[in-house]
Amino acid sequence: MALLNPKTETFAEFDPDTRALLRSVVDFFETKGKQALTADAYAAHWYEDWMEFLAESRILAYFATPKAHAGTDAGKRWDTAFISRFNEITGFYGSQYWYAWGVSTLGLATIWQSANSKAHIRAAEELDRGGIIGFGLSEKDHGADIYATDMLLTPDGAGGFTASGSKYYIGNGNVARIVPTIGRRTDLDGPDAYVWFIADSQHPSYRLIKNVIHGQNFVSAYDLADYPVTADDILHTGRKAFDAALAAVNCGKFNIGMVALGIVQHSFYETINHASTKILFGHPVTEFGQVRQILCEAYIRMNAMRLYHERAIDYMRCSSPEDRRFVLFNSIGKMKVTREAERVYRALSDVISAKGFEKDSYFAMARGTIDSMPRLEGTAHVNMALTLKFMANFLFNPATLPPVPVRRDPGDDEALFRQPSAAGLGKVRFADWRAAYEKYRHLPNVAIFIEQAERFTQFAIEAPPTEAQLADLDYQLAVGELFTMLPYGQLILEQATITGTSEDIVEAIFEIFVRDFSTYALGVFGKPSSTAAQQHWALDVIRKPAVDEQLSTRIWEEARGHAGTYEMNP
Repeated sequence: MALLNPKTETFAEFDPDTRALLRSVVDFFETKGKQALTADAYAAHWYEDWMEFLAESRILAYFATPKAHAGTDAGKRWDTAFISRFNEITGFYGSQYWYAWGVSTLGLATIWQSANSKAHIRAAEELDRGGIIGFGLSEKDHGADIYATDMLLTPDGAGGFTASGSKYYIGNGNVARIVPTIGRRTDLDGPDAYVWFIADSQHPSYRLIKNVIHGQNFVSAYDLADYPVTADDILHTGRKAFDAALAAVNCGKFNIGMVALGIVQHSFYETINHASTKILFGHPVTEFGQVRQILCEAYIRMNAMRLYHERAIDYMRCSSPEDRRFVLFNSIGKMKVTREAERVYRALSDVISAKGFEKDSYFAMARGTIDSMPRLEGTAHVNMALTLKFMANFLFNPATLPPVPVRRDPGDDEALFRQPSAAGLGKVRFADWRAAYEKYRHLPNVAIFIEQAERFTQFAIEAPPTEAQLADLDYQLAVGELFTMLPYGQLILEQATITGTSEDIVEAIFEIFVRDFSTYALGVFGKPSSTAAQQHWALDVIRKPAVDEQLSTRIWEEARGHAGTYEMNP
C-alpha cells in the first residue's frame, strides 16, 4: 500500500469536481505550513482561516447536502466516500480541523432525518454559507444519557415552548447558527416528553459559557435561559427523538476511523524520516531489529486499517432499511480501527522518541488528539457491546445476499436518514463470512487464522458461559475482541480482492492477526470468572504464526521505501 502522500495524491477514484475539492483541502494546509499549523495548535487559536476556507470552497455543502435539499446544484449530495477522504486529509494535518465537520455530521444527520422542511432549508442555506452545525446532546452531570436530560421545555400556550437548561461538551457551540438540542417537556412523562429542537448560538437567550477543553476546536458549555422554541424549530418528538439520536451517531462515528488513519500516516512519515537519518552508536537507527519490527508492524496495521475502512464505505453506501449490515461494520470501524491507530502511534513513539515531543512536529501535536479517537461518539466498550448483538447471526445464520459493489460514484447516501429504530438489530443477516477467507486459504497465516476462527465458532458449545458471565460485560467484552477479528478480517480480504493487494501484504496482516487472536484468547483465559473449560479452550486456540524471513525482508523494504517521500511544507 502506498500511504497517503498529499503532495502526489490524485484522488483518481472520484469525479473531477470532487478531486478538485479534495485537492483544495490539501492546498490549504500545505500553504499554511507546519510551523503555522503547530503554532496555532499550541496557542489554541480558533481556526478562523479554516472557517474562511470552508465558506469559500463550500466543500461541506457539496458532500453533506442530500440531493433532496440541494436545489438546482447537481453537485451536492451526502457522499460517504467523499466524506471519508476529507476525514483522512483533515486527520493527516490535524484532527482539530476535522472536528468542526465531525460535530456537524451529527447535527445534520438529526436534521436530515426530520420531516421539518423549513429546517432542511435552513441547514442547506447554512452549509452554502460555509457555516458549521452543532449537536446539543450531552450534559455535564448526565453525559449522553437522554433519559436524564435537565434541558426542560415548558409549553408557552401558543404551540411552542420556552427552553431552559445547560448543555456540556457540545462541539461548535461558539459559532453554529444551528445547534440541534434535545430536551424534555415539563407537561409529559416518559418517551413522549422528548424533543429535538434547533437553537441558535447568536440568540440573546443562548448563553455561551466556555470552551471546556484547551484547543483550537471549540467544545462548548452553553445555557438556554427561557429560550423561545417555535414549531419551526422542532425536529423530532417522542420515541423518534431517541431513534434520531442513535441514527445520527451511526453516521457520525463512521468518520472517525479515517481521521485516525490520517493521524498515524503523518506520524509514520515523521518517524521513518527521522529514523532513517539518525545515527546511534555508530549505526543508522533502522538497523536495529526492534525498530524495523515496529516500523514494519505499524505499516502493516495501517494497511489493514485502510483495507477495512475502504470496504466498509461500500456497505455504508449500499445500506437500506432492509440491509443494515453497516451497523456492525460501522461499530467495528469506530472501535477497532481507532484503537489500532492508537496502538500504532504508541509503538511509533518508541522509535521517534524525544523528537516526537518537539513543538514544531506533527507527532507532538497528534499526541493530544490520538487518545480521543476511540472515545468519541461512544467509547470502544459501547461499540463492542453493540457489536455483540450481531454475533449469533454473523457466525451461525448466514443469508444469501446480493454482492456489495464498490461505491465511489458521486451518489447520494440518503438511506442513512431513513434508518429504522434501534430495535431488532439481532435480526440483521449477513452473507457467509467464510467466502472471503477461502480465496486466501493457500497463504499460511490466513490458513492458521481460519483454524482459529472455526474454533471460535465452537467456543459457546465447548466452553459455554455461566449465568453470571452472561451478565458480566467485562467478560463479554473479552469474548467480543475475538469475535471482532472475524468480520474485520473478512472486509480486509474483500477489499484486498477488489484492489489486487499483494499477497505479501495479506500474509503479513494475518501473521499479526494470528498473534492478536492468541493474545485475546489469553485474555479470556485470565478473566477471574473463566471456567476450566474456557481456560482449556483458550490455551488450545493459541497459535504461533508462520514465519517467513524472506517475506519479512520484502515488507521491510516496502515500508522503508516511504522514508523521505513526504515532508509537510515548513
